[in-house]
Amino acid sequence: MDFGTIKTVTLDFVREHQSYAPFIVGAMTFAESLAFISLLLPATTLIVAVGVMLAASGSGFWPVWAGAVIGALLGYALSYEFGRRFQASAYQVWPLSRKPQLVARGERFFGRFGPWAILLARFFGPVRAVVPMMGGVFRMSRPQFQSANLVSALIWGFLLLAPGAGLAAYMSL
Repeated sequence: MDFGTIKTVTLDFVREHQSYAPFIVGAMTFAESLAFISLLLPATTLIVAVGVMLAASGSGFWPVWAGAVIGALLGYALSYEFGRRFQASAYQVWPLSRKPQLVARGERFFGRFGPWAILLARFFGPVRAVVPMMGGVFRMSRPQFQSANLVSALIWGFLLLAPGAGLAAYMSL
């Protein structure tokens, strides 16, 4: 199944079942924020498309945004805990075992920015998948990690969905 098919099926499902939109967007942001899944199925463009479609249909922005934030929080938290539990052996799990350059980029990014890496990584596709895990591998404190996780999820969720809501509002004038 290719990305185009996934996109069509997802958008059709959301169109028919708008009441599930917060859960659907939450599942997508969870997958997009989860260390290994994000590498296989980047969903950012799909989340933006769902945001545009929901805004055009008059669905509430804030419940969908809340779903996006919760999914993003949980995805990063699980990635962090995975890194904390498995340490450097996490690098041996597919697909990271086949993409050592991605791990190296994540390590450099984390080393350069420290706790700010968690916040910044949310906005940079390829490192978004590994930086939270690096936080766990490097034993970043949970409160420090979760603070950066929360702030980044709040902003990221808004930035993914707000352009669609604004465009839909502009087009309906």
